[in-house]
Amino acid sequence: MSTIGSRPPRVAVIGAGAAGTMAAIFAASAGAETVLIERTRDGGRKILISGGGRCNILPARLDESRFVTDSSPNTLRKIIRSWPLHEQVEFFESELGLALVEETESAKLFPASHRARDVRDGLLALAVRRGARLWPNTLVTGVTPIAEGGWRIDVDHADAITSDAVIIATGGLSVPNTGSDGIGLNIVAGLGHTMHPTYAALTPLTAEPPPFAALSGVSLNVTMTARSAAHCCTASGGFLFTHHGYSGPAALNVSHVVARARLDAIEAQVQVCWTSFDAKAWEQALTPHGSRTVLGALRAELPDRLAVALLNMAGVDPTRSLADLRRQERITLIETLVRGVLPCTGDDGYKKAEVTGGGVSLAEIDPRTMESRRHPGLFLCGEVLDAFGPIGGYNFLWAWATGRAAGLGAAGTTMRG
Repeated sequence: MSTIGSRPPRVAVIGAGAAGTMAAIFAASAGAETVLIERTRDGGRKILISGGGRCNILPARLDESRFVTDSSPNTLRKIIRSWPLHEQVEFFESELGLALVEETESAKLFPASHRARDVRDGLLALAVRRGARLWPNTLVTGVTPIAEGGWRIDVDHADAITSDAVIIATGGLSVPNTGSDGIGLNIVAGLGHTMHPTYAALTPLTAEPPPFAALSGVSLNVTMTARSAAHCCTASGGFLFTHHGYSGPAALNVSHVVARARLDAIEAQVQVCWTSFDAKAWEQALTPHGSRTVLGALRAELPDRLAVALLNMAGVDPTRSLADLRRQERITLIETLVRGVLPCTGDDGYKKAEVTGGGVSLAEIDPRTMESRRHPGLFLCGEVLDAFGPIGGYNFLWAWATGRAAGLGAAGTTMRG
């Protein structure tokens, strides 16, 4: 551990969410005098609502290519690999005493208790045991470098505090009712960092007017592709019709392409493969068989109401027998089933977004320590950075890895001449 003169370094962590609490744990464990500043009364509210209240702590298996960033993919990989998945699993099981279980179908890891509160409370308790002081109900109003070294953190209703290092772990703009207000993004932008435009990611898609409102509640597994002139993303998984659009992991995982297209004032198109069948398989399924109707063939693979809706989209009479299906009708129907265009006009924005896209350019961060390349003693972690992953524990993995690196980096702060 480094020291400042004859004392340990003082580290201020702003934000007691996933990344911030992890940063406080590792900064305090390395011997730094650590204060964890949180604007809400308890912190970690996104942890509490994640995974339907069960907290999807980590993915069971990691695919680095599924992360999204406008920064260097090489830098992103270095950060992810700084704390490998198996070591993160070991941390939660041995340090927090939380046995993790895999949900095989989704390849996600949850605490065996299936209680998100056990994760949040366990992290905060460990931070305190390691020596961090928690300051709840404290709003940071400014972060300023001090000429002679160190940082001044202004807070409401209290005197400013000073520290040798400051860690910004305030999250982004997603799910504002958990306390996310974007203040960290504003702070680092004010300090001169390059910021990639922010947008809602992992958020439900909308269609106005909603063409499938009558299907609200119908769910199935699909493969979706969202494409614009600038970006493309394909995702498979659960899909849910809502009263005004579409949700489920597949829709959320491609939603950033739609959100970014709106941000850039360009068009995006969403296509869906509604089953596991490709065009060749549907050709076989639609081969005439006795008196079987077209609707009967689709019902074998799709929910009834959706089968009718897709036939209407393709302009095919559901009662038509397969033997009477004309060649062009067959071609149009298969196109609808395999690459059907899904009407989409927007998204639900930050209110329901699970994460914020964009943020601080990774080029301005040391991937080993998460220290700013612009301001010595300033460390950034979590959602303020320009990277996010898909549904399934990826964004917690990012928070844990960047928080740990920032905490260790800040604890290693030394005086600079």
